[in-house]
Amino acid sequence: MKSFFEKIRIPEKGVSLKIQMVATIGVMLFGFALGVLQKWIDGSPSNIFPLLMQQLDIRNYFGRLAVWILLATVISIYSKTPLRASINTFSFFISMLAGYYLYCNYVLGFLPRAYMMVWVVISFATIFMAYICWYARGEGMISIIISSAIIGALFAQAFSLTQGFYVYHIMEIITWIIGVVILHRKPKEFAIELGLSVVIAFIYQLVIPHWG
Repeated sequence: MKSFFEKIRIPEKGVSLKIQMVATIGVMLFGFALGVLQKWIDGSPSNIFPLLMQQLDIRNYFGRLAVWILLATVISIYSKTPLRASINTFSFFISMLAGYYLYCNYVLGFLPRAYMMVWVVISFATIFMAYICWYARGEGMISIIISSAIIGALFAQAFSLTQGFYVYHIMEIITWIIGVVILHRKPKEFAIELGLSVVIAFIYQLVIPHWG
């Protein structure tokens, strides 16, 4: 089994535990800060932000899925091993939730426990998902399918395919473009990846009609 996965992507060896721990702590601090920032933006009146931020709907952007799919992907694929991808991604989301809900509780004076628990469950699910996502930067058809699924999920957040073709959100287009850039491949594989991602996005929107 090990040799099968190493044909897709080989984990980096020889990285010291200290460096790995520093990377994980950095991810956690970033997650915590982003959680606080997200809730501060969400709880602030829109007219205090620059007009461009209002037009791009930054306040609601963090309440949708695309940005979190992208961040989880970035953390996963740039980790040294699939295990580190799981640890780092989980650490990011738990820290982000800690920042978000501590701000809710101690600054805004309320704590939506039921909603919080949903996100905690999702955070635990990222342990498994990040492990798989790490192989998106590998070789072969399995890697292409994984990266296509990620790009397809981002595409489904940006564009409507099942009820006429139109744009859902400008920020999600930017997010999709970033996803395409970080998961680019050789020209032939890249064409397969993009084509398959559109099919996956279409299936997503059939299963979840209001995906965007």
